[in-house]
Amino acid sequence: MLPVPTSQSANKLRVLKKEYNTVRMQMNATSSQDEFAKWAKLRRKSDKLGEEIEGCIYESIMLIIPRENTLDSTRANFNKIVGGLRWLGLNGFRMLLQFWFQKQPMFWIPQGWAPYYAEWLLSFPRAPVDAVVAAVALAATPRSAGVKQREAMKVPGEKTTPAQEGKAPEKKEL
Repeated sequence: MLPVPTSQSANKLRVLKKEYNTVRMQMNATSSQDEFAKWAKLRRKSDKLGEEIEGCIYESIMLIIPRENTLDSTRANFNKIVGGLRWLGLNGFRMLLQFWFQKQPMFWIPQGWAPYYAEWLLSFPRAPVDAVVAAVALAATPRSAGVKQREAMKVPGEKTTPAQEGKAPEKKEL
């Protein structure tokens, strides 16, 4: 782990919890009636460690570490950054392609194949009519790819359940 306040508090908390669990296991293995003195000593130690754990959590959240450096907020910040990078890598790259190739047709459709307004929509931002641009083609690709991927994953002769096919299971009467 890195020597930062959040990792130091996490290490301290992990050590305290480990010690607490060993004391609790010893206490549970000891009979409270037969060996009361030993059990009471373990009980006091367990209570003390429990209070230290609560204090460590409270200090890491409120007193020692500022609000933006707590373990939960660090995790949330990390998830936000990774999510943003994932979105940028997937959607941002697609949007860049759409912007860069907005005037160039990806392929041509035969003239008169569709009504004029449909041809105009397929060539939408600035490509010539009778052409399909990257924005339209890339918008249709994930939907059709998802259907083909589901079909490709089916094994011939494999029995599927109604839930896998998207159907509600049949109700059986008793």
